[in-house]
Amino acid sequence: MGLTKVTTKISSLNGKDNEYEAEFIVDTGATDSMAPASQLIKIGIEQQGKMVYELADGTVREYPFGIAKIEFMGEITAGRVIFGPEDAEPILGVTALESVGIEIDPANKTLKRLPAIPLK
Repeated sequence: MGLTKVTTKISSLNGKDNEYEAEFIVDTGATDSMAPASQLIKIGIEQQGKMVYELADGTVREYPFGIAKIEFMGEITAGRVIFGPEDAEPILGVTALESVGIEIDPANKTLKRLPAIPLK
């Protein structure tokens, strides 16, 4: 599947107006979202802990994460955002997508809204 990107805003849950907006790669292989660490620090996202992640090339790395408000396609959710390397493209992970009822249509390489969010 080719790359699907979506404009995404990340902001702190503390109510401040600072936000980071960029084109994020939609990655259904990534559980969590990721943005450059300097941008997350700049907008006031605090590190809450560290997790070990397996990267697409198979390497394993530990990254800090914080909890942030995530906005895309007119939807708002909150979730874990990884403090990523400065040269990494921002990633929108599958947890954020699923939490607002959006999935990837692999045939058209587009995002589509589910008619309802499953609770079963």
